[in-house]
Amino acid sequence: MVEATFDKVKAEAFAGHMLGILNGGLLTLMVSVGHRTGLFDTMARLPPGTSEAIAKAAGLSERYVREWLAAMTVGKIVLHDPDSGTYRLPPEHAAAITREAGVDNLAGFSQYLSLFGGVEDEVVACFRKGGGVPYRKFPKFQALQAEESGAIFDATLIQRTLPGIPGLVEKLRSGADVLDVGCGSGHAANLMARAFPASRFTGYDFSKEGVAAGRSEARRWKLKNVRFSVKNVTALADRARYDLITAFDAIHDQAKPRKVLAGIARAVRPGGTFLMVDIAASSRVHENMDHPFGPALYGASTFHCMTVSLAQRGEGLGTMWGEQKARELLAEAGFARVEVRRIEGDFLNNYFTCSRG
Repeated sequence: MVEATFDKVKAEAFAGHMLGILNGGLLTLMVSVGHRTGLFDTMARLPPGTSEAIAKAAGLSERYVREWLAAMTVGKIVLHDPDSGTYRLPPEHAAAITREAGVDNLAGFSQYLSLFGGVEDEVVACFRKGGGVPYRKFPKFQALQAEESGAIFDATLIQRTLPGIPGLVEKLRSGADVLDVGCGSGHAANLMARAFPASRFTGYDFSKEGVAAGRSEARRWKLKNVRFSVKNVTALADRARYDLITAFDAIHDQAKPRKVLAGIARAVRPGGTFLMVDIAASSRVHENMDHPFGPALYGASTFHCMTVSLAQRGEGLGTMWGEQKARELLAEAGFARVEVRRIEGDFLNNYFTCSRG
């Protein structure tokens, strides 16, 4: 056996890489605090100010704001002038971390770190004994998903996504039957119902919390053409009932995705469309080396998507199941035609337009 030569330069470079990871992890939690407390939004509206002025404007404790500002400064998110003792959030930074940024706001994603950290013990146990962590262990997941996807739906669903499918908008305007599988908080179904009052919309999700949120929003918007039901979509029994079925980032979470897709294929009417929105990635790890969100998505898979599926004795596809695997399962379900496109305003997902013939 030939002993490998130890490369000190590579070792030092990797140690620096690890320091960056550790700093980034804690900084991510501080970004989450800035998002949840509204500090980024407050600072974006303020001129350079002291910790006292910023805390007062945000209605927060100065001592905590001061420590947070220190982390933001050394993390190169906020700029600090030591002579005046002031801090400011440059507009170029605000464009990526404030609510005003809409779909470009990356700060919201930071909230998942604490959510996933809360189940680390259970995930470690699964590494040793198999199985998974059940969905009930993620009490904040619905709310975080609603915040994340809601901004994308508001910016793209009616304006870009649906018009990108030939003839669909005309069909929805004249009156069509639509099902949203794994509807979550129901915002997508409600947006479509409001935009197309002549059509009829149904949302299915196994989360009582999500269905309740969808119903509540529908009542606030006074929508009469949408309904929501708590339902395990694995048992989808409808046949040739819907002109359009949608699934927004829902299929890869399923315990039995093949069965769900087969049920969807049966439920689509002849000439109908299945729109599946799911993570834009390759099924091959080596092809994801330059994915801008790759490490985060594999981590999210381990700490939620994959483990929730495995907790139900499912297939455990994972977040990064990829386009190749998706095409394989869609073909197996009976979708003969599959077109994949990207939508401006959604850097995370592929949009699969599927039909049976």
